Amino acid sequence: MKYTPLLSSALALIAVGATAEPSLERGTYLVEGPAACGNCHSPMGPEGPVPDMHLSGRLVEETPDFTAIAPNITPASRVAEWSDEELARAIREGVRPDGSIIGPPMPITLYRGLSDDDVMSMVLYLRQVPPVENDPGESRYDISLPPSYGPPVENVSAPERGPTAEYGAYLAGPVAHCIECHSPMGPQGPMTDSHTGAGGFEFHGPWGTVIAPNITSGEDGIAEYSDDELRAMITQGVRPDGEAMSPPMPFGSYAKMTEEDVSAIIAYLRQLPALPDGAGME
Repeated sequence: MKYTPLLSSALALIAVGATAEPSLERGTYLVEGPAACGNCHSPMGPEGPVPDMHLSGRLVEETPDFTAIAPNITPASRVAEWSDEELARAIREGVRPDGSIIGPPMPITLYRGLSDDDVMSMVLYLRQVPPVENDPGESRYDISLPPSYGPPVENVSAPERGPTAEYGAYLAGPVAHCIECHSPMGPQGPMTDSHTGAGGFEFHGPWGTVIAPNITSGEDGIAEYSDDELRAMITQGVRPDGEAMSPPMPFGSYAKMTEEDVSAIIAYLRQLPALPDGAGME
């Protein structure tokens, strides 16, 4: 991978047989759909996002070790002063223009895999959302943040789009970061190497405490569910018995995904190695 300026003509990429380049249409689909950026960056009530406050920031998590604030990322915030390249770097590398590091739960280790055209499409979308005046505060970390999440990200291409496990891995990883939320937390963060999809992560919010379920292919995970049942749980938040599932799973955003993309994610989950876990989907 080789880094090139995101706004240059060199950004046109060959993504495994298909030419891709940034677009507002793609950015809208990603941010409002599978990436579900509003799930962290929009103020939440018991029923979900607060109307007319889209992407204006909120308290995401408060622990003895840190208070995580997802900032306002509308044009009414400081990101309006950042260049497109700086905003893209903050998303994909977790580095602000002043050199400071963005802390958890921003899934930078996964966002590093966002393709060049997709991250710039997201930037195009953020530039044109309605500005919302809201100051959610600043994050506080009593833990050491890394000096960086890795070397500068160079050129990244996505797999060819289609209902395949390969493209599903891209959607469930860098785009929707399903494997971060659905993997147990270890001392260094989500255990996405050794316990991918095993569940157990706790989420706290106005809805109460929710434990992310096991989404691996085994009996403790999704083996008992049909593809149609999984599709309904992912996009509608409804279990096979008709019971409604709880936030923070962003069902409203996932409902905007294409059928092909949902099929790709299911294909990917079907091939995840089965892992035991006490947190089932029922």
